[in-house]
Amino acid sequence: MINPPLSPVRAGDAELRRILSRADLPTLLMTVAHLTGDVDVLPEDYNPSRWLPDPAGGLSAAEQDKARELGFRLLRALRDGSLPPPVPPSPETLRRITTWAMGWDTVGQLPLLAEEIVPSGADPKAPDWTLAELAPGREFRVVVVGAGPSGLLAGHRLAQAGIPFVIHEKNDELGGTWLENSYPGCRVDVPSHLYSYTFATRSDWPEQFCTQDEFLSYLRAFAKENGLHEHIRFGSEVRSLEWDGKKGEWRIRTHTDNGEELSTANVVITAVGQLNRPKMPDIPGADRFDGPAFHSAAWDHTVDLSGRRVAVIGTGASAFQFVPEIAPECEELVVFQRTPPWLRATPHYRDQLPDEERWLQEHVPYYAAWYRFGLFAPGLQGAPWVVDPGYPPTERAVSAANDDVRAVLTAAMEAQLADAPDLREKVIPRYPIGAKRVLRDDGTWLQTLKRDDVTLVTDPIGEVTTRGIRTADGTEYDADVLIFATGFRASEFLTPMKVTGPGNRDLHEHWGDAPAAYLGMLVPGFPNLFSIYGPNTNLVGQGGSVLYFSECAMTYLLGAIRYLLASGRRSLSVRSDVCAEYQAWVDATQPLRAWGWSSVSSWFKNEHGRSVQNWPFSAFEYWNRTRRFDPDACTYS
Repeated sequence: MINPPLSPVRAGDAELRRILSRADLPTLLMTVAHLTGDVDVLPEDYNPSRWLPDPAGGLSAAEQDKARELGFRLLRALRDGSLPPPVPPSPETLRRITTWAMGWDTVGQLPLLAEEIVPSGADPKAPDWTLAELAPGREFRVVVVGAGPSGLLAGHRLAQAGIPFVIHEKNDELGGTWLENSYPGCRVDVPSHLYSYTFATRSDWPEQFCTQDEFLSYLRAFAKENGLHEHIRFGSEVRSLEWDGKKGEWRIRTHTDNGEELSTANVVITAVGQLNRPKMPDIPGADRFDGPAFHSAAWDHTVDLSGRRVAVIGTGASAFQFVPEIAPECEELVVFQRTPPWLRATPHYRDQLPDEERWLQEHVPYYAAWYRFGLFAPGLQGAPWVVDPGYPPTERAVSAANDDVRAVLTAAMEAQLADAPDLREKVIPRYPIGAKRVLRDDGTWLQTLKRDDVTLVTDPIGEVTTRGIRTADGTEYDADVLIFATGFRASEFLTPMKVTGPGNRDLHEHWGDAPAAYLGMLVPGFPNLFSIYGPNTNLVGQGGSVLYFSECAMTYLLGAIRYLLASGRRSLSVRSDVCAEYQAWVDATQPLRAWGWSSVSSWFKNEHGRSVQNWPFSAFEYWNRTRRFDPDACTYS
């Protein structure tokens, strides 16, 4: 259940102490400091590990014992009714607690943090206005493209504002990429409690990093509890958007089982994501293979891999998850790798969330909020892939901090390779941390590569044959099944839709090979068209999640709609000079990040080496720039 009410504390003393034996201690201390108002309970010199898990939470043995004792007193007070009613932390209490957790004075980030530390179900970003209040009698309609996480969020916010809307979804079910990617082992690589809407939390996530089906269930529950299904047109693929300048509205052409349909809207919100179109590799003969062949994002569940010889092309995030799952089934598994991924040790990656941890979230006020903050905070401190020009940067590391993390990750990987030294040269990357996506590792990947029936091939592929794969040196690898784990066409935004603005201007011709949008949302010359998770909004380990970015975008977007309604304007479009200045700022920073500096190939960059996907700053920076709509940034009609 989303946003369940807290349950009363009735457990006896012995049970409370047992529960606290498995509590997340930094979370427990922050909760105690908040609910008692005594911030002096927070020990000095708190410095937890950020890149490797630390079960002790960075606390000494004595501090751990003290934390559990403080927690016991708090739980007993809750049970006995002697604790004052919980209220949000005062600005000074919030500052003291978050400064302790993050290691610097958080005074400048308090407005953001105040949105995080709220009771379950609170929604600080919800609109405080409605269409009926601002423009009574005005007809206003919005079309949302896509019923994935961002599209469902858009629908929910529009419903809160009382704005009529329709969501067009090409599939027969909601979920977007979390519906389409159903390969074995698919799961989130952001902690479950962080990879969810801030205002629609769950205390009963069964796993630390939930599986694809569990996250899809969450989205379905969210849609059901908020009445979104009645607004979704399933099996309705948007083929084109065309601006009607005379009427000041968009004409939307959709393809359905009943043929082409035409509708109109004052505003269009595209929520189609970046990872929604599989990318097939440019390999000679890729369509020549005689046996079953499919992309991991379109997994063919009718193909039985038992006792089969299977070839997998790619070792990115998807292969990293499904290869260990299918290896025990196959007679032989050959994995073709172009570039190895960096692995971030995460022993609890496939672990269940302890029952004791769920109990605390279900019974203790604000504990869940502080738990989520503990997951959110490290990214706000900055990621270790910012280039230091004075270091100087190399293909080994782009800064001293980057080199330190490299040493930590290398040591963790080498510890797994003591019995397989021949794999070391194949799996330890030679590029800087952060130049490619860093993957969560619980040891399963390297353990799989060490199996006798698994072969890792690093020689370049020459061609795909009717019987398998031939490498550039002429070696043949026969296979019964071929699986492409070759990622997505992440730099091709809003394709294959045709988008035509005023003056018959084609959006994709306007973009060329460099899609750009102000705050990832607005393109000059295309009025009343907004994108969520658009160009340069892919967050790379710097606080929050993609869902958090979508929430920030919706705050700005709703502000723009509010301005249209309150001012009586018909349309708005971002100014060209504003967008150009913004994009120059983003582009100038990309080379100062590991993915922009390094020459290694990555989906973080397009074929020309330009990053049109990644947001090179912190989540705080995006929150700050989207927290309120700026009327001066736009032109109107």
